Amino acid sequence: MGKINYFDILIIFLSTIIFIFILLPILNLLINHGDFSYIDEEVLDAFKTTFLAGFVATFIALIFGIPTGYFLARYNFKFKSVFEALIDIPIAIPHSVIGIMLLLLIYGINFFKLLGNYIVDNFWGIVLVYLFVGIPFMVNSIRDGFLSVDEELEYVSRTLGASKIKTFFNVSLPLIKNNIVSGCILCFARGISEVGAILIIAYYPKTIPVLIYERFINFGLPASKPIAACMILVSILLFAILRGITKR
Repeated sequence: MGKINYFDILIIFLSTIIFIFILLPILNLLINHGDFSYIDEEVLDAFKTTFLAGFVATFIALIFGIPTGYFLARYNFKFKSVFEALIDIPIAIPHSVIGIMLLLLIYGINFFKLLGNYIVDNFWGIVLVYLFVGIPFMVNSIRDGFLSVDEELEYVSRTLGASKIKTFFNVSLPLIKNNIVSGCILCFARGISEVGAILIIAYYPKTIPVLIYERFINFGLPASKPIAACMILVSILLFAILRGITKR
């Protein structure tokens, strides 16, 4: 018999604790999901609003995330680290503070005041919040993808006569397909899970996290558990897709 490796035992033990810590509340909610009769028309409308706003915000994040990720990966300039830190700031800011910041922006600058009626308590307010909290995941995923692409491949393409933009679309972009998909899923998932900023910017139309919070406050666990269980299933599905794509 070989000598017992206490280091491996410790690593496995601590890892198992973390897995159980995450898995136990999820399984408990799915098993004790409550009465699905609480899934009424208001819940279905909230799902539609949540997903549609999530898709719109993710699409906008993708349009701006690809060039921004490429810019951060391929260009070296003074204060680059400041720009990279700025992209990450929304991750660190408390959710309610994000709502207050965006509300002050809307009503504090004349140009944005004109858009206030289209943002506050409006579908586009939800999109704005989703975009703000989700853009770091999109940009970072795409930036990491471009960093993983060997620049030599781009140089070869250029020496063979391809323009910079043609090289970008025909060489660089296809090679980071998985990173783009991962960024989209993470951006979408982060957006649809937001609640603090949404409560301040756009309480209406209601999103699923807001509706869960409202049902819990007004009717307690029996009314909120079934909706929460559905949201958990959606989150698991999203990350299952993410893992499946990134392993290809």
